[in-house]
Amino acid sequence: MTIERSNPDGLHATPGYHHVTRVQADTLVYLAGQCPLQPSGELASGGLEGQTAQVITNISTALAAAGATPDQVVRTVIYVASSEQADLGAVWAQLNASPIAAAFTTASTLLGVAQLGFAGQLVEIDVTAAL
Repeated sequence: MTIERSNPDGLHATPGYHHVTRVQADTLVYLAGQCPLQPSGELASGGLEGQTAQVITNISTALAAAGATPDQVVRTVIYVASSEQADLGAVWAQLNASPIAAAFTTASTLLGVAQLGFAGQLVEIDVTAAL
């Protein structure tokens, strides 16, 4: 398996992710959008920060179950139920300070959206890894 990440000349500098992720792998792992739900099925408390922490835990658990590590992540899409730039920035900062920070050095998209699937849900992350 080979993962090459790059930022081609002519594109803007990034805050840690790469514009291009080239993958040669035998197996791809697609995680369902990881929500801030605890194992009990209840929404994590603590607002945006608490929910993001639960999503980090859930991603870590799902990657491990698939035999993958954060550095094998090749694509992330981060959804934040907010139109406030500060909220999106806070989620990005928390992800990049987390134990799975390596997952966010790859091709990543960060979106502010109007609503997510569960009542009160503030964050969800799609993850693809290559093995």
